[in-house]
Amino acid sequence: MTRVIHTGDTHLGYQQYHSPARRQDFLDAFERVVDDAIDDDVSAVVHAGDLFHDRRPALPDLLGTLSVLRRLANADVPFLAVVGNHESTRGGQWLDLFEQLGLATRLGADPVVVGDVAFYGLDHVPTSKRADLDYAFEPHDADFAALVAHGLFTPFAHADWETETVLDEATVDFDAVLLGDNHAPGTERVADTPVTYCGSTERVSAAERDGRGYNLVSFEDETVDIRRRAVETRPFVFVEVTLGEGEGEERVREQVRQYDVEDAVVVVEITGDGDPVTPAAIETLATERGALVARVTDRREFEATGDSGTTVDFADPDAAVRERVSELGLSPAALDVDDAIRGDVADANVRETVKRRVRERLDESVTGFEPADGSVDDAERTADGEDPADDAGVADEGVEATTETDSTAGADSTNAESAGADSAADADADAEAGDADDESSGDSVGEPDETDPDAATEQPSRGTEATRREGGGQVSMEDYL
Repeated sequence: MTRVIHTGDTHLGYQQYHSPARRQDFLDAFERVVDDAIDDDVSAVVHAGDLFHDRRPALPDLLGTLSVLRRLANADVPFLAVVGNHESTRGGQWLDLFEQLGLATRLGADPVVVGDVAFYGLDHVPTSKRADLDYAFEPHDADFAALVAHGLFTPFAHADWETETVLDEATVDFDAVLLGDNHAPGTERVADTPVTYCGSTERVSAAERDGRGYNLVSFEDETVDIRRRAVETRPFVFVEVTLGEGEGEERVREQVRQYDVEDAVVVVEITGDGDPVTPAAIETLATERGALVARVTDRREFEATGDSGTTVDFADPDAAVRERVSELGLSPAALDVDDAIRGDVADANVRETVKRRVRERLDESVTGFEPADGSVDDAERTADGEDPADDAGVADEGVEATTETDSTAGADSTNAESAGADSAADADADAEAGDADDESSGDSVGEPDETDPDAATEQPSRGTEATRREGGGQVSMEDYL
């Protein structure tokens, strides 16, 4: 019998809510999985992608990961993995470095046999490039074959990759498909083959309310047995308050006091009618009672006009930020990027949205990259007049994107906190006008980068920019952003 731990979406290095303690929580959860692997003497730990939350993990995150992987290596437990969309880089992958150090094995088209199972890998592949895949895998002589892949596969929610296509076109008959990318665990059968997601090991968003864990997969006697195991993580306390007419802050306070919030992440959601509530006051109450982090989402809408005549929407303080940004005289293209980074676009879809909008601007003309004289009307913020909010609601790895408002004016939302900065910094090289391979506007999230990441920091001179315009040469984002 061969038993392996199937895990993934560990998102190491994610400083959720800007909290260093939350950043450590993600590493702690991964360590607990490794503890179980060593204690249970499993045959291998199989990681289905998104080991890191960002393609540029900080040194402490790398050192912490190396320490954990060394423990596995010292216990003679192989670490087999594929590359996810969050961590993929233009050149070599971090997984390649770990492999060079003898701490990991990157799965691919060649079989890696552990016990009586041949493991194969399929890294995350952008939607626009999947048609070119031939799913050619080298033969094996093991009793079982398992494919480890990262993506949103059918028949699970938010799927954009056909599992049947993979199984039908693969040159190897797989007995199991072990998946990552969807943070919700689940197991289905496709053409009588078990297909399973292990889920994330920590809560990457407040939408992930269920407990976290991993899969224990056993291969024996021509059968594949998949069992779910829990991982202890920092508690999240969800406080839902529906206010009636005349009720307000004191009612919310009463509800928060009903919970044990010690060392927890507290998420308060307010609905109903009632009076306006100051989120900061509720968050202060929770932290004074021992909460690590508190966030308040007021889903109601109020409008009030102050002495200055300015209208404030209490349900969306980000609106005030957007209004101020519109007064900065930024180019329409820059405003497009700003909308994608801070808007209601799921973090894994930010890069795709940025690329699409920049391409649309370039297809029209380069004038969309000229700074605006004064304020820019909202109608100019997209190439075709569409509302940027139309991109909202796209699920990130199985978690539905929701519009939430808290006292940090959206700075802590998971879509803008990490992927936004990452996408803005890298979109320049990824979204060159008229890409050589003429990619469609439907490129998938987290697409591996294809050019030098350092090129983004080398801004061209105004003379170079003018020469390109006058000479009709190809224009890239490097010229303007």
